[in-house]
Amino acid sequence: MAIDPRTPVVVGVAQTLRRPEDPATSTSPVDMMADVLRLAADDAGPGSSLLARADSVRIVSMLSWRYSDPGSMVAARLGASPRQTVVTTAGGNSPQALLNNTAVAIQDGELDVALIAGAEAMYTRLRSRKAKIHLDWEQQPADVEPTFVLGEDRPGVSDLEMARSIMLPIQVYPVFENALRAAAGESIDEHQQKIAALWSRFSSVAARNPHAWFRDEKTADEIGTVTAENRWIGFPYPKAMNANLDTDQSAALIVCSVEAARAAGVPEDKWVFPWSGSDAHDHWFVSERDNLHSSPAIRLNGQQALSLAGIGIDDVAHVDLYSCFPSAVQIGAQELGLGLDEPDRPLTVTGGLSFAGGPGNNYVTHSIAAMVDVLRADPGSLGLCTALGWYVTKHAIGAYSTEPPPNGFRHAHPQDEVDALPRREAVADYDGPVTIDSYTVMHERDGEPAMGIVACLLPDGRRTWAHTTEPGLMKSMTLEEFVGRPATVKSGGQIDVA
Repeated sequence: MAIDPRTPVVVGVAQTLRRPEDPATSTSPVDMMADVLRLAADDAGPGSSLLARADSVRIVSMLSWRYSDPGSMVAARLGASPRQTVVTTAGGNSPQALLNNTAVAIQDGELDVALIAGAEAMYTRLRSRKAKIHLDWEQQPADVEPTFVLGEDRPGVSDLEMARSIMLPIQVYPVFENALRAAAGESIDEHQQKIAALWSRFSSVAARNPHAWFRDEKTADEIGTVTAENRWIGFPYPKAMNANLDTDQSAALIVCSVEAARAAGVPEDKWVFPWSGSDAHDHWFVSERDNLHSSPAIRLNGQQALSLAGIGIDDVAHVDLYSCFPSAVQIGAQELGLGLDEPDRPLTVTGGLSFAGGPGNNYVTHSIAAMVDVLRADPGSLGLCTALGWYVTKHAIGAYSTEPPPNGFRHAHPQDEVDALPRREAVADYDGPVTIDSYTVMHERDGEPAMGIVACLLPDGRRTWAHTTEPGLMKSMTLEEFVGRPATVKSGGQIDVA
């Protein structure tokens, strides 16, 4: 069957990492992206001639250095003259959302060759600050603008959540984890063993990944046992269960139309086709969600992406679920109908953000690049990548194969369906009885409990947040199940548990 010449196809991928001994010798994220795009062009075959054909340079937003239009700087380093430059908003969903947007633009005839890249240099930045070394990286005038910015740019937390210290991933994802445990009816010990074993399996994949930041396989005991080095962060997560942002990593994808790939001379054994994609977000603020252990947006995204591709989840041979914390993986797996321990189908192709590395918003550029390599080695099989931003908030998903999609690339945006689902009202100022919905206990660096953060349901079903700094209560919250317990919240957010 002839392939529509407008069909989008990924033709080149690359990943890099570095651990510079002297931060002063490190190149900037823009230079890292130019370098990894050259490697991706070499991976595709044509090299620099393919880069020169680019009519769009598309960059995942960065944490480690500020640029207003990084795509123009990357293009200049590559000698490319694109018609457009694009940068995303913050969020781990951004790379897959960018790929989905790119595939639609290529299929619609708006683009022929697109370069997608991202890089983070937090390893260098943190060590340069500690050593008081000035990084002489190029600054970009603030008034330089890209052609457009992809994604929603609004705060991920509400004023109430901010006031109750619900503002960082390390504070929110443990709340999801404790809600998952309670919903499953598992004891604390049972659940800790389960998620430690899950993360051990992820570390096994990272050990085989040449692009992983940590390649030493960890046992479940090593991951789950709290020590001075593996200290508590937010119960129930010791450090090993948190995403590792302290990396210098870059990744790139080159996406073309079939017509452009052929014109550039890219061998067909390099081709991996996006089959379908879907984008949607859950109710934006965590406080508004019906429960704290599911994601309707992931479920609807998955249903749409699989349906549009004409496949079922059992047809998918390779999976990479977004994996900033174990709760993100469990929620993704349950919504897509995946088992947590399928020996022939692990839930990651990289090793995840704790072990392969969590380079800011750019992890999924790495997971897509890794998926392309996996699919090239297993021609005809299907792969699925998920991406997630903020607090299980923003979602994107994509299906891939070396075989062309039967009906071209297809894309969905089931936002209206998500928005129609029940939404809880959040209450800022409340004094009265509640039921504990979920919680976490944040810890100091010395391992001592610092603050208990508690999600509470009012008798009428509304939600509020509370906190405690009472040492005995915080200790008990790490040893006993508190989800479902009655409590009293005082005005200002202090909680009292009988």
